[in-house]
Amino acid sequence: METSPSFAGPFALGTFSAGSGPVFPGLVAGDRVLDLSEHASSTRALLERWDDALPLLHEAATGPGEWRPLAELRVHAPVEPRQILQSGANYRTHVIDLAVAHEPADGRPAEQVRAEVAAMMDRRAAEDQPYVFIGLPSSVTGPYDDVVIPSWCTKPDWELELAAVIGRPAFRINPDKALEHVAAYTIANDVTAREVVFRRDMPEIGTDWLRAKNAPTFTPLGPYLVPAVFVGDPGELQVTLKLNGEVMQDESTKDMIFGVARLVSYVSQTVELLPGDLVLTGSPAGNGLHHGRLLRDGDVMEGTITSLGTQRNRCRDER
Repeated sequence: METSPSFAGPFALGTFSAGSGPVFPGLVAGDRVLDLSEHASSTRALLERWDDALPLLHEAATGPGEWRPLAELRVHAPVEPRQILQSGANYRTHVIDLAVAHEPADGRPAEQVRAEVAAMMDRRAAEDQPYVFIGLPSSVTGPYDDVVIPSWCTKPDWELELAAVIGRPAFRINPDKALEHVAAYTIANDVTAREVVFRRDMPEIGTDWLRAKNAPTFTPLGPYLVPAVFVGDPGELQVTLKLNGEVMQDESTKDMIFGVARLVSYVSQTVELLPGDLVLTGSPAGNGLHHGRLLRDGDVMEGTITSLGTQRNRCRDER
């Protein structure tokens, strides 16, 4: 029952349902949707034969078919990934702001922290060592669904991100070939429980991404899969998040330390990436911790990335 601003190109892919009916893969063109369930069981099935499917989708986008009004359909997360690989600390300004925010009141001066963290990121970039961790598909929710804040979560935060969607399987590929394995892009909001990111009981172990990132509904995804051929350079996109209409994040993907190609290549050295898998590329500056304003019951997050449309999620307190 939701619509979103336009995306790049003549069409995109999504997952839909009508009322309480079954979900189906659909081709979105303007304000209408073509049911593709006769051709594939899901968008992931289309991604599994992407090289053959893309030309057929071009034909279908201009054909007759039985098109349905987008406004009459529920929009679900556009794909069910097998694997979610998430990049952390990948935007320079964001990492610097977080380091300053986490510095104790009696700690180092802010300018010293900024300089030290900037030097650390320069070393990471030179050594080609992104920071990547694993997300759970069970955290994924739709682009217009509620984000449910668990009763135990005291510092829920937003992190809007560009997500690369794998088409061709990728294993131990070089960066110069990596984008050939990206079929599409979409929007992800990597909602985070800030208070449990770092284990205070075992500081030597470090971060607890399981609890911090993977509660149900903590990864709003979509609205659509926009083919990479329509998006252009993924390093030239604007990532914007509004909270209740106020801009909180507004940064170009130029600020990424590691671009999409380097991230996909890096992950593929360890993990075999499969069609439908997601590689999240990190979040820019402007999270709630930076603003001193974390998520509350009733808040509305609106996330937009150039060429990919907009997702809109209301927060609902489980308590």
